[in-house]
Amino acid sequence: MPLVARWGTEHPAAPLVVALHGSGTSEHSLIEISPWLPHGPVAYVAVRGPVQQGTGYAWFTGGPPDADDVALSCRWFFDWLDTEGDPDRPVLLVGFREGVTFAGALMLTAPHRFAGAGLLYGALPFDAGLPMGRGALSGMPVFLAHGEADVRTPAPLLARTWDWLARESGAPLWAEREPGGAQLAGEVVGHLGTWLGDRLDHLRAHGENPLPDGDEPAWPTLTGGRLPARSGPPPETATTVPQHQLTQNAPADRQEELWKRLSALDAVTTAPATVGVAGTRSLLLDRSAATGPDPAYLVPDVGEFAHLHPDPDGSVHVALPDELAYDAIAKGWAVPHPLAGVRVGSGMVLVPGPRDDAEVDVVTGIVEAARRYAVG
Repeated sequence: MPLVARWGTEHPAAPLVVALHGSGTSEHSLIEISPWLPHGPVAYVAVRGPVQQGTGYAWFTGGPPDADDVALSCRWFFDWLDTEGDPDRPVLLVGFREGVTFAGALMLTAPHRFAGAGLLYGALPFDAGLPMGRGALSGMPVFLAHGEADVRTPAPLLARTWDWLARESGAPLWAEREPGGAQLAGEVVGHLGTWLGDRLDHLRAHGENPLPDGDEPAWPTLTGGRLPARSGPPPETATTVPQHQLTQNAPADRQEELWKRLSALDAVTTAPATVGVAGTRSLLLDRSAATGPDPAYLVPDVGEFAHLHPDPDGSVHVALPDELAYDAIAKGWAVPHPLAGVRVGSGMVLVPGPRDDAEVDVVTGIVEAARRYAVG
């Protein structure tokens, strides 16, 4: 069993935040950030790495970890985690530098074991034989911070980590770059604390959202009853708020054709959006007649279940049932909102604007699925 340092509540069912230190340090190094992390009914444990490295410790035996290194360290960790209180308690990871690599290995090995992760100034284990297909981390919120002048982690690995998490992982990703990189910036720690507090509040209010079960869900709103794969890679999108589409934008005429179809959906009214950038147009339902749950709405109080961003963006925000959101993410038709499962519902996604007539049909079908979810 590893040596650990603990703080926070001792209740065995409280959410557990596990801190993973950088290479050559110890479990005590991350205790320094504890004043900026949420207090209340949450348990913290900083774990010491299993490998002696000078006067400190590491998670792997040296150099980039291979599949055997990863498997050995992950088994060691999960054997310990199995002894940590209620097996159904939410567990979140916070990793720094090499601790990010180990956190990534744990998340990819057993995504069902974790309710979120904060990844600070480090890179994922790309060459360790782990499952990294599109949507591998769907439903698991992630906070990512990189230093703009970080020289400890190779820049190509940092860029690859950012790109994979943002475009392929399926995780609701809040990602930011801060000046410096030699030391952990106080602003980053503050932002992590805010994000973590919001995620814990969401877990207390709504519980853990179910993760993908591998079955392909039916889409009654689409021809053939299944969602096809979107061609090409997912577009680049903003990793903070306001979330918007940066590449592969829809032509202006396809945006207007999409709006024409969406505004004609059954029982829908339209109005300028109350959230989002200027020019955003919202789709509304009368909540005195619609009986869907609050998570089916972007703005529950006004019945807004979707909105279309103005040209040149052309993307759509909707809230989908979790199983449809995960399917759309895996097939390239959706990007999770950066705060999905943190401040907004777990099924809130950005749907890329349609590039051609066939994609207008698909996007209309996705929004119709959101409308039916909101209608109840």
